[in-house]
Amino acid sequence: MRAVPLDPFDLESYGGHLTVSADDARAAAEMLDGVITRTPVTESRALSTIAGTKVLLKCENLQRAGSFKVRGAYVRLARLSPEERERGVVAASAGNHAQGVALAASMLGIDTVVYMPVDAALPKVAATRGYGAEVRMVGSSVDEALAAARVEAARSGRVLIHPFDHVDVVAGQGTVALEILEQVPDVATVVVPLGGGGLVAGIAAVLAEVAPHVKVVGVQAASAAAYPGSLEAGRPMAGTLGATMADGIAVGLPGDVPFGIVQKEGVEVRTVTEDQLSRALLAVLERSKLMVEPAGAAGVAGIMAAGPGVFAGPVVAVLSGGNIDPLVLLRVVQHGLVAAGRYLKLQVRLMDKPGALARLVETIAAAGANIVAVDHTRTDVSLSVSEVSVNLQLETKGEEHRTAVVERLESEGYEVAAF
Repeated sequence: MRAVPLDPFDLESYGGHLTVSADDARAAAEMLDGVITRTPVTESRALSTIAGTKVLLKCENLQRAGSFKVRGAYVRLARLSPEERERGVVAASAGNHAQGVALAASMLGIDTVVYMPVDAALPKVAATRGYGAEVRMVGSSVDEALAAARVEAARSGRVLIHPFDHVDVVAGQGTVALEILEQVPDVATVVVPLGGGGLVAGIAAVLAEVAPHVKVVGVQAASAAAYPGSLEAGRPMAGTLGATMADGIAVGLPGDVPFGIVQKEGVEVRTVTEDQLSRALLAVLERSKLMVEPAGAAGVAGIMAAGPGVFAGPVVAVLSGGNIDPLVLLRVVQHGLVAAGRYLKLQVRLMDKPGALARLVETIAAAGANIVAVDHTRTDVSLSVSEVSVNLQLETKGEEHRTAVVERLESEGYEVAAF
């Protein structure tokens, strides 16, 4: 089998050009008719209060395969030649693109191999295999998995289906913008999670042509944000990938196609912290009753971090995906509760005598906090013979209550360490 071209600057590998038009997105929408779900838009009163203007959520977390990725994946695969389909395809992803490619390939009858990082969420791996793809686990990031996929494409002749760096993929993602314009005709700002850039670029390309007054904002995880440095340099630059719960947007190098569009259309890029991501996920889950993954909540995090009056409304935040491991969800929710001041961990030293622990519990109850867990130990080397250490996990009602609980304990003479 012959190898496919892998040079990222080879125009043939992009379908002959590096731009995407509104007509490209419209053609993609026709191709996707009956394939994807037209996802709903729902208003969030809680976010509207925070932003000082009307905020709506575009629920791509409710899309087939759990994210917007199936849009671009299906368009890319459907446009392969019969000879390319016969060779099969190879892809790389932390999960959402993997599922999108696997689902699209199953509908089109194309043999698929997907490379995923070794720590990819187990439900995403299982779902990808469930759609019929062969999954190979390699590397610790999407970039390393993508490198392995390129090697496989060169070795076997399979067509590389890039997660974001192809005009067909970007055009497919741009169909989100067409739906937003129909569902929210007066939209003024669209806030979008940003990783490699396919979704942001597709939305920006369509809106720049059809509704140029609409502002597009991309939001990255601060610890994995390659776009700010790339935009400053004027070309895609590899960024440092730190630890982030938002694995779906943890991409170390922007794609040439999406970067060119993001740069040309003047997309504003913001970053959010891990605390902000977890608080956003918790807010969407608690107030809008919607399950999203951390990456999918990045746009909401950007709105919450910005506060009132920053974005012109109506604002549409794209919830890009809802594929989350329940164990990760448990940790993220707990993290979000801590960040929101509704969960407090304390270490308190007591004299080792009868009634000391009971008195501590009574003080906490009087302060209005609920004890979730207690760990009582006498063996810590930092303790004196007459002391015990008590680790407590408490539910609180917010930052003010959290502070009041600590102050109440300290006023009763307890030595408190919060962590």
